[in-house]
Amino acid sequence: MTDTEEIIQALIKFRNERDWEQFHNSKDLALAINVEAGELLELFLWKNASEANLGKVKEELADVFAFSFLLADRYGFNVKQIILEKIEANGKKYPIIKAKGTAKKYDEL
Repeated sequence: MTDTEEIIQALIKFRNERDWEQFHNSKDLALAINVEAGELLELFLWKNASEANLGKVKEELADVFAFSFLLADRYGFNVKQIILEKIEANGKKYPIIKAKGTAKKYDEL
């Protein structure tokens, strides 16, 4: 079992022991990702990145990952595969020769 599979199984076990699957439809998982990402952003609001509480950053980041893994599982996506596919697609949109050292969007390169 891969690390990702182990994480997903632990999340599913935790969820199922509490009978929460009924709340974990695709829409609500996507909403939860957004809510948790907002809570992560809030940790940086009005301060320098170095001032963020790392313990809280870790907690909120874990929440984003957890709901993301559950959503991927809901659709039967292989997390490693979809991330590698996205990296490959981004490599085509952002070739090194044009994108290196710039934050411009691909259609502005």
